[in-house]
Amino acid sequence: MNTRFLPLCLARQRMAFSLFAFFTFLTVSAQRPIVWTKYTADPAPYVHGDTVYLYTTHDEDDAEGFKMFDWLLYTSTDMVNWTDHGAVASLADFKWYRNNNGAWAEQVIERSGKWYMYCPIHGNGISVLVADSPYGPFKDPLGKPLVWQREHWYDIDPTVWIDDDNQAYLYWGNPNLYSIKLNPDMISTSGSIVQHPKIQDYQEGPWLYKRDGRYYMAFASTCCPEGIGYAMSDKITGPWQYKGDVMPHTQLSRGNHPGIISYKGKDYVFGLNYDLWAARLKYVGTPYRHAERRSVSCQELNYRSDGTIEPVPYWSKDGVEQVGTFNPYQRVQAETMAYAWGLKTRKDNQGNILLTHIHNNDCLMLKGVLFQKASAGTFIADVKNVQTPATIELRLDSPEGQLIGTVKIQNDGTAKATLKPVAGKHDLWFRFCADSKSASSLFEFDWWQIQK
Repeated sequence: MNTRFLPLCLARQRMAFSLFAFFTFLTVSAQRPIVWTKYTADPAPYVHGDTVYLYTTHDEDDAEGFKMFDWLLYTSTDMVNWTDHGAVASLADFKWYRNNNGAWAEQVIERSGKWYMYCPIHGNGISVLVADSPYGPFKDPLGKPLVWQREHWYDIDPTVWIDDDNQAYLYWGNPNLYSIKLNPDMISTSGSIVQHPKIQDYQEGPWLYKRDGRYYMAFASTCCPEGIGYAMSDKITGPWQYKGDVMPHTQLSRGNHPGIISYKGKDYVFGLNYDLWAARLKYVGTPYRHAERRSVSCQELNYRSDGTIEPVPYWSKDGVEQVGTFNPYQRVQAETMAYAWGLKTRKDNQGNILLTHIHNNDCLMLKGVLFQKASAGTFIADVKNVQTPATIELRLDSPEGQLIGTVKIQNDGTAKATLKPVAGKHDLWFRFCADSKSASSLFEFDWWQIQK
């Protein structure tokens, strides 16, 4: 959101009202996206240990049609505060591919300490990248496609599952559904490609998983408008029986791509919408026009006793409930947030992600921060590329909530402030303010920490 339309922090009373009004506007106007600093789509969540690794595609800020160069990663341990790890792979990693556009829906899975990213390559089948870490770097082990049906362009939207007998399967396809077995090395195949009978309402974006002994195939339902459908089977190879909607077709969506996980005792469906883009247009008074600038959202998912899914009407304006609390007494990357506006992120030459495009009146919020005891602490912020004197206001529970500390930003390096005593769980708001009427970016933000 371009908050430079808002009044300056110097006009305190008017500023507080504007920030509150803006936050309220977003609450009632847009479904809660997971990512606020970029346009994201095609969520591919993966649970490993106590962390959700959310891989997404990336719509460029000026995209009209599909303008997608790389794949991004976000992580969370509480389902509401997400850390941006930037681009972990791109089409440039496929040296044999000559196009730089078309980084469409991928999926990542771990096996035996290696991380495998399956990527569609337009008109050239589906390829795979491999890394020793979920954060990359991902490298192309083959120098060619993994699977490629040269007679058509249907090879998109890969999804992978490793069954209980350790046999891995790769599914994909629009408008048909295909599959093949993967060898234990995960970068070669066994047998022939299978084309499955048409599933009712199936369009693209398959998502394969297993729950309580049943196999599920979620998918983007027939466009347009589009929703999320699903089928079930007793075998990972099918046949697949259509079961209905995860999310019914809706005029609010011209596209979707499901990702479904179980995490800390709850089930979640991820998908995409255009609501963040629509809210940005509405806030500045511009009539809606369609552009491929999408945002990933998440909703809790419930199952009936027979294993079928209770449909989700649409993405909730409130998002999902936090699982646990957030610890502020560790080093926290500044690009970790639940909500934000006016902010961007970038990767510097050392590979660090910085919070950038920080202007007067921009804000971010972390949800459910647990302050352990009612005693004063020290807030430390590490900042870079300071352009003008500025402050970070730390507030509780709302943009105009209780002020517990003010950090003066003068120079590059660490800045400190003593916090007022606070205890219990609160939403922690950072409000960035300029000490002058400069319209330039104030500084870049690397990390923060509260010391007891």
